[in-house]
Amino acid sequence: MKSGENALRGRVKMSGCFWIDFSVNVWRSPVLWMELFFNPFDNLLCILLGISFTVWFTLLLVFIIVPAIFGVSFGIRRLYMKTLLKIFEWATLRIERGAKEKNHHLYKPYSNAIIAREPTSLEEEIKEIRRSGSNKDLDSVSEFEMSDIFYFARRGVESIMDDEVTKRFSAEELESWNLLTRSNNNFHYISLRLTVLWWLGLLIRYGILLPLRVTLAFTGVSLLVFLTSLIGLLQNGRMKNVLSEKVHLMCYRICVRALTAIITYHDSENKPKNGGICVANHTSPIDVIILASDGCYAMVGQIHGGLMGVIQRSMVKACPHIWFERSEVKDRHLVAKRLSNHVQDKSKLPILIFPEGTCINNTSVMMFKKGSFDIGATVYPVAIKYDPRFGDAFWNSSKFGMVSYLLRMMSSWAIVCSVWYLPPMSREEGEDAVQFANRVKSAIARKGGLVDLLWDGGLKREKVKDTFKEEQQKLYSKMLVGTQEDRSRS
Repeated sequence: MKSGENALRGRVKMSGCFWIDFSVNVWRSPVLWMELFFNPFDNLLCILLGISFTVWFTLLLVFIIVPAIFGVSFGIRRLYMKTLLKIFEWATLRIERGAKEKNHHLYKPYSNAIIAREPTSLEEEIKEIRRSGSNKDLDSVSEFEMSDIFYFARRGVESIMDDEVTKRFSAEELESWNLLTRSNNNFHYISLRLTVLWWLGLLIRYGILLPLRVTLAFTGVSLLVFLTSLIGLLQNGRMKNVLSEKVHLMCYRICVRALTAIITYHDSENKPKNGGICVANHTSPIDVIILASDGCYAMVGQIHGGLMGVIQRSMVKACPHIWFERSEVKDRHLVAKRLSNHVQDKSKLPILIFPEGTCINNTSVMMFKKGSFDIGATVYPVAIKYDPRFGDAFWNSSKFGMVSYLLRMMSSWAIVCSVWYLPPMSREEGEDAVQFANRVKSAIARKGGLVDLLWDGGLKREKVKDTFKEEQQKLYSKMLVGTQEDRSRS
């Protein structure tokens, strides 16, 4: 047999992906025979991968991206939420029954304050202490008494035992278990069935939901950057504004689905209008996405670098957002001027601001900074209340970085919240910016079922200001001076 007849020249498709030229001796190459034998299996693997990718992309397009474009929902997330609630209820009952059988005491977090207090003034409490420790007529007491020390000592101990400020900067403890080890302290009462259920939930959250959510987040952010950059090439006008609003809503709705966020909006007739300022309580960076998926806003913030900087630069091309340089943020007059110029133009979107200046764990509303209330624009209050049973939306920035926080969000079961649009509020005659801010804060707290606190959220990273300490001293001295003046008049 001739050597030319023993050599086979041609083209073979390797792994179903590409072709290579070869010239080998067939009779002396058993490896080639093995490759030819297994080649159909490689082709089948590639076909299956192609079909899987096609099905995945089709489901993504039909059930998530297209509904996000038109703002519709098939009710799948609502059904998912109801199913989770039934599972959580069963798991909690199973834990309680297991603890009862073993005669163990279950940990129950304090949903309310540890110490019961009645709303009384400093003067009334001190008078009560004096009355219980002395038989003298209270009207004749106008000077300092040693018994007054007990009031301040008691209040100090109460503040240590039941600190109503510090606990607002840590995650809220749940009474029921939601199959997340980071949400409850009763894990040692888990039975075998609950353990299997927990592992199944772990597989679903990290094996199915997390990849899907990462894909959706990447899709939403990529579309936002690409489409807003394209819209930025258009001339300013009605067409550009309409396209910008549609693109922003679509991309934010995709990002909302990346968190499996189930949002209920109330009183939509009070939604913020152009030329106004929308203020809301602040729990998480995703507050922006929650609100922006139901309406367009002009964002306010500091210019960043990296990916965030790319997103900011692309967004401002399509919509007049307000970004500040690092050196400009501390210039309050410059910030107020730019905000004022924005709200005076009724064609521009309402500004979205979180006056607390930091994230609170969604159990209370803390002091509002007065800057946004000193402009004179109409304020549209918004209350946001998250349901921690499905996932804790609170961002503890002193404990978790942004990447870790987003990973926790995307590996949770869902983000469930309610949003209330309150009627617009304006500054009343004779009312200063601080009083106006407190009135708006109280309205948000009442509507969202949150605790209204006067403390500054800056205490998250700073010490208590001397002004807060001096306030109690002034009240006490005023009481003494007032008593002496009343006595001199009589």
